Amino acid sequence: MGAAALEVRDLEVSYGDTPVLKRISLAVAAGEFVALLGPSGCGKTTLLRAISGFVPAASGSISVAGRDITHEPPDKRGMAMVFQSYALWPHMTTAQNLGYGLKLRKVARRDIARRVAEILTMLKLDGFAERNVTQLSGGQRQRVALGRALAVSPEVLLLDEPLSNLDARIREDVRHEIKALQAKLGITTIHVTHDREEAMVMADRIAILDAGRIAQLGTPEEVYNRPNSPFIAAFMGAGNVLELEARPADGGIRIEAGAHNDAVLIRGAGVAGPVVAHFRSEAARLGPADATDPERLLLRGRIVQASYPGGFYRYAVAVGQNQFMVDDTRRLAVGENVGIGLPVSSLHLFSRRNA
Repeated sequence: MGAAALEVRDLEVSYGDTPVLKRISLAVAAGEFVALLGPSGCGKTTLLRAISGFVPAASGSISVAGRDITHEPPDKRGMAMVFQSYALWPHMTTAQNLGYGLKLRKVARRDIARRVAEILTMLKLDGFAERNVTQLSGGQRQRVALGRALAVSPEVLLLDEPLSNLDARIREDVRHEIKALQAKLGITTIHVTHDREEAMVMADRIAILDAGRIAQLGTPEEVYNRPNSPFIAAFMGAGNVLELEARPADGGIRIEAGAHNDAVLIRGAGVAGPVVAHFRSEAARLGPADATDPERLLLRGRIVQASYPGGFYRYAVAVGQNQFMVDDTRRLAVGENVGIGLPVSSLHLFSRRNA
């Protein structure tokens, strides 16, 4: 990563006597797109608002291109924000909304008109300049909100869940448009979202927050394939959880046979003793209940529920007192005895002592 365009060091924020952010540190390179991801109440929006200046820091520092802005007001930070609600002026036209920030900065009228024309073309809004924003679709309003932020050429672009008000089809299109535009302009961007897929397809790196701290920071591939805790594994989609016993064996660990599983060797794994294993529904494969496979952990169970989300079937499989979700392309009957085959590489293992 190159030199930091935005750096947060040991940032702490409290609401009254309640600490919300706890010694957050984050360095974002010039032109990098970082998503702040996490469940409701984890602190991601507070972190964005602290960076933007709308929430004061109790301690720590925030800098942009080496310039300390910790105590600067929002309009002096060299940033622009796109809000979840778009925050457009309903009595203004598209062009007036796009040029509003420039007007506040007392930019010459001629220069505002030129910049607005550039933004209209960039965002494929030609022909909408004189249309009132209340007459635009949700996707078009989102583009206007983004264009207003880009018009002032900010050093850092802040996105506060700007796609959450769009329907699923439009949201998918617009997320790719924003990412392509961000990459083309090379603008440093921080994006708050609770949508895991949105963060995965848009961000260069993802910071997953939990209880006011960054629980893991890495590329989409890293946080998805190598979660560092049971919380991250579950949040990134590996919501099936089972408890197992493991012991060191042959350069890895051996999962001991249990009431509903056979023994299996996992090479290279270093977690022994009581372990908890997380896996994704799409990683599992259903087969005969009496199958054996030295490369897979096999769980014996019974289908208790079936649904069809589209393109595949999703089954709830009871294994002892537990239920696991498994995806399969075949249509199988509720009540059928099956084996759940789990490639050992698909298991995210953690010590139960630390889980």
